[in-house]
Amino acid sequence: MKLVAAPARLSTAAATFEADFAARLHWSADTDAAIEQRVADILADVRGRGDAAVLEYTARFDGLTAPSMAALELAQTELKAAFDAIPAAQRNALQAAAARVRSYHVAQKKASGESWSYRDEDGTLLGQKVTPLDRVGIYVPGGKAAYPSSVLMNAIPAHVAGVEEIIMVVPTPKGEKNALVLAAAYVAGVTRAFTIGGAQAVAALAYGTETVPKVDKITGPGNAYVASAKKHVFGTVGIDMIAGPSEILVLADGTTRPDWVAMDLFSQAEHDELAQSILLCPDAAYLDAVQREIDRLLPTMPRAEIIAKSLTGRGALILTKDMEEACSISNRIAPEHLEVSSTEPHRWEPLLRHAGAIFLGAFTSESLGDYCAGPNHVLPTSGTARFSSPLGVYDFQKRSSLIEVSEAGAQALGTIAAELAYGEGLQAHAQAAEMRLRPKG
Repeated sequence: MKLVAAPARLSTAAATFEADFAARLHWSADTDAAIEQRVADILADVRGRGDAAVLEYTARFDGLTAPSMAALELAQTELKAAFDAIPAAQRNALQAAAARVRSYHVAQKKASGESWSYRDEDGTLLGQKVTPLDRVGIYVPGGKAAYPSSVLMNAIPAHVAGVEEIIMVVPTPKGEKNALVLAAAYVAGVTRAFTIGGAQAVAALAYGTETVPKVDKITGPGNAYVASAKKHVFGTVGIDMIAGPSEILVLADGTTRPDWVAMDLFSQAEHDELAQSILLCPDAAYLDAVQREIDRLLPTMPRAEIIAKSLTGRGALILTKDMEEACSISNRIAPEHLEVSSTEPHRWEPLLRHAGAIFLGAFTSESLGDYCAGPNHVLPTSGTARFSSPLGVYDFQKRSSLIEVSEAGAQALGTIAAELAYGEGLQAHAQAAEMRLRPKG
């Protein structure tokens, strides 16, 4: 049976566009109630029994039996051995990608991650002290696929931020370790690594066990159980975000080779059936050309079945009135990845307000951002780019306000504070400020 990838063909000029557009975008982030309950049980069990519970769930879910948690910890020598054993081309690619990711996040830290202060006219010092988190946990997916790029994207900004301990957890079903993931952990400077996954790994990081240290924040993507567990432990620890299905939106003016754009749509559709790939363009003939390339290229894809289901179920080729309207629709979607496939990308970029990452120009494929361009590939999904940002150095830092009031400053500020405190009925607040005022007369 021939596979067919049939993304919806929509036009903003159609009377039914708004309803059709909304139906195509709809995706429920609600976790199945049974998953929620199972995750809650696992978290409570790990919190109560520690290592013993983690070992039990690792044996049950990953088919990996170990006598102790020590047997599930990867030594630094094993990480280095994995790095030394992989082909030279992979070693070079890992190191090159890591260097670019590190350079970008070093620049990010200089731009937004440094402490600052100033003194006002009366000598009062005001400022902000930026300090790194002490210990973070990074979750790296394993099982169906291995993601060494996720190791780099989570560990390197933490390292640049100054985090002292980076604890990696990665499931290894039936004990099968991915050498490239282990090598990436070595390159990225992971402190400790455990071959555990799922909700039990999140619980171990959040609460700590006899062997796994408690962290301050957990970052990294995972399946529905991992996402649910991160939601449950938020507040005990920080988390980066709750990731939904992967997304790409290509905003095209019709000048890019249609096979390039078709493959860019595939690059997200191949993640899973719920991934979303959308093309916006004011040229109907170009949409036809892209569809022809989708039909031609699909049979050549190893993950063709997943791509076909994704494009048919959630994909769309949308005809717009013009590029300005395409930009407006893009802002409504607030996509994870936004490609501006145009000869004039900088003409349209100022109109684009909401996106996890913006890829400018025909040569900037989203896949380059996934692996080695430098900016982080952990991005907000499901429209959350309207109010959240990519993972960065700032996610591994916290800020403390600095206040040093001079004697002269206390005279002016004390009067203001006392007046407002009395207005709120908080006499101790008011008097604490007034005691520092010089006697009048």
